[in-house]
Amino acid sequence: MSRVFVRPLPPLSSLHRRFGPGDFLDCYAVQSSLAARPAAEIIAAFPGWARALVAVRRVLTAPLGLKNSLPDGTEDAVGVFPVEKDSETEVLAGFNDKHLDFRVSVVSDDGLVHLATWARPHNAAGRIYLRTIMPFHVAIARNALARVAAAGQTA
Repeated sequence: MSRVFVRPLPPLSSLHRRFGPGDFLDCYAVQSSLAARPAAEIIAAFPGWARALVAVRRVLTAPLGLKNSLPDGTEDAVGVFPVEKDSETEVLAGFNDKHLDFRVSVVSDDGLVHLATWARPHNAAGRIYLRTIMPFHVAIARNALARVAAAGQTA
């Protein structure tokens, strides 16, 4: 299985236009020849342990009024994330919520698939939320890209 590694945000990622002071941004990559959309679909197909974490998040955040499902009228989605951009090289998906704005970018370029996550906290709750989920975020992102690499080897 290919190794997942930390990478700078690819130059063609739409997240460059969003990133600003105080924002969170990370990016991981793996060797894969998959196009952006198939890779994004694999990334969003969470394994059972990650789905269980999302279910716990739903229970804990429901009383706070945070989004826990796709907005009505969503025409295109990758997993639970509404798609904002879908091109040959990038899928950008995510949403704005009251505690933070969030997007994931899946970029396929030059034999690599990148998974970048951007978040802009709006308040202390958003910053606390980010700190709380960070270990889970890293585990889910790394697992997702390992699954992308494995799928690329069998394709």
